[in-house]
Amino acid sequence: MDEAVYLAMTGAKQVEYAQAINSNNLANASTTGFRADLHAFSSVPIQGPGVDSRVNAVVDSYGTDLTTGPVASTGRALDVAIEGDGYIAVQAPDGTEAYTRAGDLRIDAGGLLSTGAGHLVLGDGGPVAIPPSSSIAIGTDGTVSVRPLGQGPEVLAIVDRLKLVKPDESSLAKGDDGLLRLPDGETAPADAAVRLVSGALEQSNVNVAKTLVNMIELARQYEMQINTIRNAKENADAAAELLNLN
Repeated sequence: MDEAVYLAMTGAKQVEYAQAINSNNLANASTTGFRADLHAFSSVPIQGPGVDSRVNAVVDSYGTDLTTGPVASTGRALDVAIEGDGYIAVQAPDGTEAYTRAGDLRIDAGGLLSTGAGHLVLGDGGPVAIPPSSSIAIGTDGTVSVRPLGQGPEVLAIVDRLKLVKPDESSLAKGDDGLLRLPDGETAPADAAVRLVSGALEQSNVNVAKTLVNMIELARQYEMQINTIRNAKENADAAAELLNLN
């Protein structure tokens, strides 16, 4: 009886973990450039004395869905979307280089170009700095041009170029901050073949309908595990009553 309760308890715990991953995907269904996390259940034998005849269902996070999300036009000068494969290089909070598809760029209080999440965008020589200007434009190759204050529309000055990369996606891993990284602190070289679409943003690649269905399925699995624990308790109580009769 204790074994049945233990197995049901561990199963419920793993379903909760899977539900957390699924709920996080759903919560980021409208997050620019978000990549859905993947998970799967696997069978793991219970180690210990005796025959390995019992197994636990364990949830494993086995990577990130890197498929391209839909691109929506915004008309905003600082919004950019990657056309096809590729990523924008940014500076992670710990100072390392990381990669994202989120192109909702803005200029922070210090004049540095950053994403909507606050990560500094990297250029040819580090974070991209934008001098005081009346307008800014980002070309398809990542070139950042500005119109200096007091100058006419015919005057454009190139200040930097976004670092656009195309790393091996099989080597990328997503961190807790939502950024993608190469293993062992490696960095990808700039790739001139990566192109941008100005005035557009790539949306999350989360399939809302599929995620909602998965949420319902996980809720039913959790309920089944709880019912197993409840039935085990009822059986134990019935067995105790029979022993008391004797």
